[in-house]
Amino acid sequence: MKAIVTGATGVVGRYLLQHLVERGGCNIVAVSRRKPDIAGRYEHLAIDLLDPEDCRRKLAAHHDATHVFYSAFLQDADPVRHVARNTAMLVNLIEAVESAAPALTHVNLVEGTKWYGSHLGPFRTPAKEEHPRHAGTNFYFDQQDWLEARQRGKAWNWSVVRPHAVCGFSVGSPMNLALALAVYGTLCRELKLPFSHPGPAANCHALYQLTDSTLLAKAMVWMATEPRCANQAFNITNGDLIRWENLWPRLAQFFGIEPGPQRHFSLKAELGGKAEAWNDIVHRHGLQPHRFEDVAAWAFADFVFGSTWDIVSDTGKARRFGFCEAVDSEAMLLALLDGFRRQRVIP
Repeated sequence: MKAIVTGATGVVGRYLLQHLVERGGCNIVAVSRRKPDIAGRYEHLAIDLLDPEDCRRKLAAHHDATHVFYSAFLQDADPVRHVARNTAMLVNLIEAVESAAPALTHVNLVEGTKWYGSHLGPFRTPAKEEHPRHAGTNFYFDQQDWLEARQRGKAWNWSVVRPHAVCGFSVGSPMNLALALAVYGTLCRELKLPFSHPGPAANCHALYQLTDSTLLAKAMVWMATEPRCANQAFNITNGDLIRWENLWPRLAQFFGIEPGPQRHFSLKAELGGKAEAWNDIVHRHGLQPHRFEDVAAWAFADFVFGSTWDIVSDTGKARRFGFCEAVDSEAMLLALLDGFRRQRVIP
């Protein structure tokens, strides 16, 4: 295998890169704007995925590439441009790899439960891969439609993975719930703020699901190497469910503070201006000097805590096809927080 991993510093790609390095037997090309902080043997390429010529030029030498793992993402406030740019990045990359690598075998694409409309309101749960698409636009639809059409009659095949609330460590990721919680709890402890669940009461009670980044990486490689997964989509989560009302006291205990009263407010509005306070915490405790805006994904956390409906995916298809790994979500989140502490990301 020679794998091209896009989004290699993100909360998905970073862990996939690490898993491939540790797994061995694979040549790896990591594609990202900045070099990943993962030790091991791989080549790093900084490619502008919006520039088809840059893609062709920098990938031309990789004629032996066999697998593409696509987890790149670009946030854009304009919904039309958001769809167009994210679709264009995938198109530019795959066309460049195809033209350079006749041995291309598989393309794995990362989507999510927004495929089912989980971001729009109550939706059919547990969500199954064969359920119809939600009404309206979604760049996942455009990406998958293009990928399916492009693959017809080709020697390579594709797979799609649909996780939810991927949890791991990555700096600058716009969708990193675990790190946002770490920064929130730290600010509450250091500034003597109430550690309140920031969503409506219904969010506290609703069923929710998380996906461990390492588990997701294993699932992506399994999909890309298991012949039965060709041209299939799979929901991948930890396999269990949580309620924030049960987990919140355990989070408070980790930070050594009492859980505050449930209160619906915007983390971005109330904590977004705490960069100076965060920098002081970093200085006093000798933490890694990450920029406040790179470790605090407040907008995504507000999105997570804003929903009032169950978010549940059916992962039975993956198990029936042979991927049976599972993770305890509460233990995973607490272990991640402990890891952030040992890595001097939080005190």
